[in-house]
Amino acid sequence: MGFGIIKVVNKKMEFVLMNELILNKYDDHYLRLKKIFERTIQLIDTYHPDAIAIEAPFFGKNVQSMLKLGRAQGVAMAAGLSREVTITEYAPRKIKMAITGKGTASKEQVALMLKSVLKLKELPKNLDATDGLAAAVCHFYNMGKISVGKSYSGWSAFVKQNEKRVKK
Repeated sequence: MGFGIIKVVNKKMEFVLMNELILNKYDDHYLRLKKIFERTIQLIDTYHPDAIAIEAPFFGKNVQSMLKLGRAQGVAMAAGLSREVTITEYAPRKIKMAITGKGTASKEQVALMLKSVLKLKELPKNLDATDGLAAAVCHFYNMGKISVGKSYSGWSAFVKQNEKRVKK
């Protein structure tokens, strides 16, 4: 799971951090979810973000992979919501479009554009980290626009916007 942090000063973005949470060393899926929650909380408590941008679930051919990804995203969202940080989801194509101008861009193209825009000296070997950074940069580019994706300011906002997904 990749993540990236930017800082906005005087309407200009500055690179802070980009990394990934290595989860493949854990066999237990539930332990992986716990690690995602703990690391997300740790990042929030360290950097005090105003917002979290997350890549929205996408449809794939493997249902089990989609389920696991959805759970991971949900755990990261729950961590943010538990600290009352606004969550905004962006479709993968929207993130790619915001960074490269092309919704079908490759991971490599996104990474190279981020390197240029943020004046990064080098890119990580695994581009999951740049995927996380891309979501943050996409959010910066979309700040102040009327339609930025789904935003949640807390549990009640999430439930209100997702009534069909909540069992009563």
